Amino acid sequence: MTKKKKSHSQKTVDGYENFTARVGMQTPNQHADSTYRPDWTSRNRLLLEYAYRSSWIIGAAVDTVADDMTRKGVRITSQMESTDKGAIESLFDELEIWESLNNAIKWSRLYGGALGLIMIEGQAPSTPLRVETIGQGKFKGILPLDRWQVNPDLNRRIKTLSKDLGRPEFYDIVTVENGIPAWRVHYSRLIRFDGVTLPYQQAKTENEWGMSVIERIFDRLTAFDSTTTGIAQLVYKAHLRTFKVNKLREIIGFGGEEYQALMKHMNMIRQYQSNEGMTLMDADDTFETHSYSFSGLDNVLARFAEQISGATGIPLVRLFGQSPSGFNTGDADLANYYDNIATQQARRLKQPLRKLFEIAHQSTLGKPLPDDFAFAFNPLWQMSDMDKSAVAVNMINALNAAQDGGMLSMKAAMSSLRDLSDIISIGSTITDEDIANAEEEVPPRLSAVHAPTVKTGGNPISNEPYSSCP
Repeated sequence: MTKKKKSHSQKTVDGYENFTARVGMQTPNQHADSTYRPDWTSRNRLLLEYAYRSSWIIGAAVDTVADDMTRKGVRITSQMESTDKGAIESLFDELEIWESLNNAIKWSRLYGGALGLIMIEGQAPSTPLRVETIGQGKFKGILPLDRWQVNPDLNRRIKTLSKDLGRPEFYDIVTVENGIPAWRVHYSRLIRFDGVTLPYQQAKTENEWGMSVIERIFDRLTAFDSTTTGIAQLVYKAHLRTFKVNKLREIIGFGGEEYQALMKHMNMIRQYQSNEGMTLMDADDTFETHSYSFSGLDNVLARFAEQISGATGIPLVRLFGQSPSGFNTGDADLANYYDNIATQQARRLKQPLRKLFEIAHQSTLGKPLPDDFAFAFNPLWQMSDMDKSAVAVNMINALNAAQDGGMLSMKAAMSSLRDLSDIISIGSTITDEDIANAEEEVPPRLSAVHAPTVKTGGNPISNEPYSSCP
């Protein structure tokens, strides 16, 4: 019978180590004691609010992304009547939908979570929202509520198979001193935004909300503000003047006429230095000046600014408003940042806006949204007039070529040109009536256009040699 070998557990560590030189995370050195601990900044509501009010950088880190996500709005890309489009856009402006969404996103980034309450007149907030039951003119806008104004009911969970599976089914409004009723709101009537999405176990510690965007960068922000304040205080000591007086302590200690004479002398020095640049003093006294050099401080401040920019994901040219230096124009940084904003719009705003369009369409027009309804976010990147003209020429030439090639009708070409009007600034005056009156038939291809036939007559030409002699 064979005996089984006993397995011995052996501790293994990853990474490079040198015990003799005390290099590595498992060796006794200062770096080996480095670790990470939670600071729970997201739970300290007053600290977040004080920082938001006092530090312009924290305000910019919170507001910039929210402003850019809602700054340009959307354009409806599906075919709809111009009057219907105008009615929905007017309702969005009247109810300040974009402003409400902007505030909800801001408070989610500041506190870690926020809600947008969809207000429907005549319906109980605790009941599930059914868009088809909304009466005309009953949509009254969105009410932003931060995480501290509501309490999620963690005992009632969503059990239907959907993206909201496992989330709270109801939220209780607890801030009622400003006139908001203490409603119990069904999740279908809410638009939820989380700040920084947390993993499951960490989300439980935050009452299943997200984390404030300030928590990750709080140490870098305080370092930047401390450096800025320290440099500002150094300005007061940039030019120091010292005046050595023989037996100064005795003069101050005894006081009397000698002390008064000393003060009179100092006032005289200040007066003549200001007016004539002259210093009068005793032969035994010594006057010296000391200047402080600020070289290198700008680089230190710039490095802290770069860390904040990298932590927030906002480029320096957008966060600090500073002009790019050297050969960097800042266009590439802004382009990457706008791509990130477009990604967040698609992930966080696409579905809520679709829901709001359904509600606005039902409330304004009294009918459901078309199945082929589609919209797109307007781009944040703005082309120059020269670039717009170049793109306009290329697009018009492409539409003309497609029409001449038989691939587009006049009606389709006009519709495409109007859809591109937001980009190339040409075609916005094309109306639905102009498109309806345009030709529907596709023009014939150039190859199908035959040359007119030439009629032939008379005798054929003889192959015999021709002679002019009789």
